[in-house]
Amino acid sequence: MEPHKLFLTLLILQALLICHISTLSAANSKLFREYIGAEFKDVKFSDVPINPNVDFHFILSFAIDYDSLSSPSPTNGKFNVFWDSNNLSPSHVSSIKSKHPNVKVALSVGGYSVGSEFAYFKPSSVKSWVSNAVASLTSIINEYDLDGIDIDYEHFQADPETFAESIGLLIKTLKRNKVISFASIAPYADDEVQRQYLALWRRYGNIIDYVNFQFYAYDRGTTIPQFLSYFNTQSSNYIGGKVLVSFQSDVSRGLTPEDGFFTACKMLKSQKRLHGIFVWSADDSKANGFIYEKQSQEILAAN
Repeated sequence: MEPHKLFLTLLILQALLICHISTLSAANSKLFREYIGAEFKDVKFSDVPINPNVDFHFILSFAIDYDSLSSPSPTNGKFNVFWDSNNLSPSHVSSIKSKHPNVKVALSVGGYSVGSEFAYFKPSSVKSWVSNAVASLTSIINEYDLDGIDIDYEHFQADPETFAESIGLLIKTLKRNKVISFASIAPYADDEVQRQYLALWRRYGNIIDYVNFQFYAYDRGTTIPQFLSYFNTQSSNYIGGKVLVSFQSDVSRGLTPEDGFFTACKMLKSQKRLHGIFVWSADDSKANGFIYEKQSQEILAAN
């Protein structure tokens, strides 16, 4: 075959593959997810309204590979619990899961900060970090009887290839060992953050179940058309992935419920592109009686 014809054929095949992958991910979901426990506002699982007709994931925030709040130092993958473990203990996990069969509970790793310090992804090496992370997270996950993991590193002292290989091998190993049944990532529209997560997605996107894209990290005053444009952009970046929409319940950033978030959700649902909704966070929602959680789940549960 002549070189130009071969090149054209490869382009056509690539386009067909992208179309096929996009079609596979084009389906509505009844998945609702909520981060909980990072701000120590005495919120409990039982405080949050749970619609029995959705798939509900609590995401404990955060497990961090640092040693303490008072004088934090990186531990090269040895994770510790930094969420409100008094109100969100293993017995609380067991209780909420027994009362609500549609509930699963995951933990999120990384997060924004540890006390006054940024929570950096800072491995000594891929091999040592993965080994430590698998051991320490397996211990926490088993103790709490958790179902999945979320990756929410936001600060990096490593190149994208190291992040991709470390996190990819962590997820792969936890799944292979049947420690977790699902995994998600939580990127947002920052150049360095995207470089890291897109490197991970290109290499290990096939084992990542959900993309918790932080749409609330966009500017306050985001309009519905802007939000939908952002959604299209990130769906193209994480092609084939289940990109969830999101809002921040203190309504300080992004497209808020008052400004049309739920209208945007209904528009995506009409296009069969609403893969789920997640909220940051239950800690803040407690002050408003979880009104937005109720609305989110009603939209997801509706036929």
